[in-house]
Amino acid sequence: MTELITALEGTPEGARLAILLALASAFSHACFGALQKGRHDPWVSRAAIDSWMIVFAAPLALFLVPWPQGIEWAVLAGAMCIHFVYKLTMALAYERGAYTVVYPVVRGTGPMVTLAFAAAFLGEHYGGIQWLGVSVLSASILCLAALNLRAAPVGRALLIAAIGWALVAGVTVAVYTTYDAWAIRLWENPFGFLAWFFFLTAFDFPILVAARRGVAWFRPLMWRGAIGALAAFVSFGGVMLGTRLGKVAEVSSLRETSTLFAALIGWVFLGEKSTPARIALMGGIALGAVLVQAG
Repeated sequence: MTELITALEGTPEGARLAILLALASAFSHACFGALQKGRHDPWVSRAAIDSWMIVFAAPLALFLVPWPQGIEWAVLAGAMCIHFVYKLTMALAYERGAYTVVYPVVRGTGPMVTLAFAAAFLGEHYGGIQWLGVSVLSASILCLAALNLRAAPVGRALLIAAIGWALVAGVTVAVYTTYDAWAIRLWENPFGFLAWFFFLTAFDFPILVAARRGVAWFRPLMWRGAIGALAAFVSFGGVMLGTRLGKVAEVSSLRETSTLFAALIGWVFLGEKSTPARIALMGGIALGAVLVQAG
């Protein structure tokens, strides 16, 4: 598989595979977000997911792929720090706001900053249509945030805090997307990076939640955690492989079509009501992402 990924880099076939990976990542990430938010404490849900990620990734990292060497340990340490900040801000946003309020803001903010980061730090170039896509995406986010504020006659302070943390999380998404794209390109074996990434970045929340609440929380969320871990492998692994094969901002932007999947999941499974205006704005976020890709 490593030889296949390496051979596809920079080819039209690799670009098409990157698109498919981004779309698979979009759907799985919407499922992942719903599993973390759900009707449970988002801190505990994330800890359950991460616990299973350790279980699933440990055999791969410890026995099947090469161990990190030299600077690779420092690269993994950087990923651990960035993803801990991301998970922390997501938990703070989810405990203050509904899934369909928080998720579109987080996922919509990421591509804006990712586009700038990829251009500045990875030397990637983008055309006018792609910047138009970012503008559509940005306007949709701002309108969605304003709509959610107007629709909240009570608890406005809590909702403002949720949107604030969601914006911070969105910027963190751009940071980790750019950093992980650089890291997986640095690694000779991309699957080695993924295995060690999933293994090492999963320890923080189980330790944090166990220190605060003990370990009794794990049993009722055991199956939710296992399914969430598998969704995380597809979501994060898919987008990271996609950024190795294609342009970072294009892959990450197309992944944000997950906002439409999120609206459907929130309505069908979580009982969260979305007005036609809110759904239209979620569609605007997705449209902006597609324009970035079309450019």
